Amino acid sequence: MTTLTYAARDARTMLRRNLKHALRYPSMTISVVATPVLMLLLFTYVFGGALGTGIGGMSSGSPEYIDYLAPGIILMAATSGALVTAVGVSVDMTEGIVNRFRTMAISRASFLTGHVVGSVLQTLVSIAFVIGVALLMGFRPHATPLGWLAAAGLLTLLTLALTWVSAAIGLVAKNPETASNIPLPLQFLPFLGSAIVPPESMPTGLRWFAEYQPFTPVIETLRGLLMGTGVGTAAAIGAVAWCVGLTLLGYLWARTAFRRSANG
Repeated sequence: MTTLTYAARDARTMLRRNLKHALRYPSMTISVVATPVLMLLLFTYVFGGALGTGIGGMSSGSPEYIDYLAPGIILMAATSGALVTAVGVSVDMTEGIVNRFRTMAISRASFLTGHVVGSVLQTLVSIAFVIGVALLMGFRPHATPLGWLAAAGLLTLLTLALTWVSAAIGLVAKNPETASNIPLPLQFLPFLGSAIVPPESMPTGLRWFAEYQPFTPVIETLRGLLMGTGVGTAAAIGAVAWCVGLTLLGYLWARTAFRRSANG
């Protein structure tokens, strides 16, 4: 067997371990899934009247406002999954199991690979659940099969990027409590973008931030793909560029932090 084959085998073993942990202790996963669902209910049925009226005369619970809102909440489901990754990696680091892994004849890369792939799969299942809830509430996308495929690819790429960043956070956090707090800004940053209302309705300073922060082009691209309204070239390029950049940043940060923890 080649080195790559051994690494792939060990990564599958770590992936299976992390998925079994998720099944045995589902409370974290359930709480992460519940957050975007509650947000969807809250902003559709409680604040939807006021917010929807400000967006072209839409009303609370109307298909028009939920069509605007749902893509942003779906994206929030991807950001919520970051919490699970950070806490899971931090728990393994602080409980000493990683030191045991380092004494065994397994690939060093398999630990992080197993966590990342497992978290991506869990997050994608959560996203699918949120989409199902949105459809039950009246969300009516008009995407073509190609549009759905492109939207799924974009969500997967975003989830991968956030998962690598969260894995790095879990490695550098002093304890699981700290690891659970650091990713919180990632979950709520879409609120300061175009997830809930258009940036044009915001004050000048906040509008500038909303237009140029990472999640806005991703939300706009996802909304255009799902609603079949077309995607601007600048937004699409910006969305992919942010996702790829965050993936590389998270990967390099996680790899460096893991090596430092071994030397420390």
